[in-house]
Amino acid sequence: MGIQEILNLFHTGKATAKSHMKNLIEMAAVDGNFDNIEFDLLKKIAKKNNISESQLNDIRKNPHGIKFELPANKSERFHQFYDLVHMMSVDNNIHPDEMKLCDLFAVKFGYPKNTSQELINTIRLNIQNGQTSDETMKRVGMLMA
Repeated sequence: MGIQEILNLFHTGKATAKSHMKNLIEMAAVDGNFDNIEFDLLKKIAKKNNISESQLNDIRKNPHGIKFELPANKSERFHQFYDLVHMMSVDNNIHPDEMKLCDLFAVKFGYPKNTSQELINTIRLNIQNGQTSDETMKRVGMLMA
């Protein structure tokens, strides 16, 4: 693999991470109440994705500058969707607009519309039970098989 291919992979990953941060910000703000618990989760996920707090603030200030990027990898797609469900439910108060947005993201991420609610509910229960995204992905895989 040449240096240009490596740089392209890095750029694509960073673009996907920024898109993910934008999606999480949308999820946190859709109910009109972006509180500290949501912001703390956002910072934690940003750090995991190598997005600095400064970059995160830039994304918050200018979300229109970030286009939606769907991860090519199914595993990464699931992990991002898991984070979105986590953001929706972290404050223990799920607003109907958050659920609608989460359902839209499920479809955007390639999950069948007729199973999206089951997927969302399974992820929420796994989060409540302290299971990681990897553990949850295995469980969802068994349900979807």
